[in-house]
Amino acid sequence: MIKRIVIALMLPFILSTVVWAQEGPSGAPWEQLSPNEQRLLQPFREKWADIPADRQERLRKGARRWATLNPDQRQRMRERFKRWKNLPPEKRQRIRKRFERFRQLSPEKRRALREKRHWFKNLPPQRRHELRKRWKNLKPEQRRHFKRRFGFDRPHRSLPRARHPRPYRAR
Repeated sequence: MIKRIVIALMLPFILSTVVWAQEGPSGAPWEQLSPNEQRLLQPFREKWADIPADRQERLRKGARRWATLNPDQRQRMRERFKRWKNLPPEKRQRIRKRFERFRQLSPEKRRALREKRHWFKNLPPQRRHELRKRWKNLKPEQRRHFKRRFGFDRPHRSLPRARHPRPYRAR
């Protein structure tokens, strides 16, 4: 049971960490962790001192969050982690890279993308399907044009407001 908890707890950190390449001073010593944190983070005990401080803090934050979840939420996290483990390694790598790119965006751009995702997820399923199909049928140049038009090719500028089509003008 504890192993499942730890596995489910690790999912957000797997997604948020591409490499452990950062060097620097270590965070809290293992002995300073609460008994509950030590129990949940047991798989990391042997290498705890080698884990960068920011990663240690994310792991500790995840352990604290896990303690606040109700049984249904914990079960959903276990299921999400199981789906994650069943993904092919290439797909997991693509997801990690995409998430890392997202984390490097400005706060405004992240907020705008979250709003667009929320808008998309609230569309009726048929409309979402139609939009996905249209996107998949676009040629690479058309996709590049779309990304340029809506600011997805500019790494440090916020997204422009959605443009409404110009009214038809009779000539």
